Amino acid sequence: MSDVPENLILGYLRRLDEKMDRVIDEVGDLKRRVTSLEGQISSLHSQIAHIHGDFSGQSVRIDRIEQRLDRIERRLELATTV
Repeated sequence: MSDVPENLILGYLRRLDEKMDRVIDEVGDLKRRVTSLEGQISSLHSQIAHIHGDFSGQSVRIDRIEQRLDRIERRLELATTV
């Protein structure tokens, strides 16, 4: 009779061990996925910074074009004085 409780406890321990192995595998998978997401977010941040640089460069070019257009209008006396 003493074998029955011992086998019962061993059965529970084995099932717990199997469940823990599954949990450990799932946590490892989640860690890998989070690491991948962190890398993708980092890449997005650098792409956004690059886009901001492009926008500022375009703003500078537009400002220069506007200055040149103002100068042309003044030379051709097309500009109205306010």
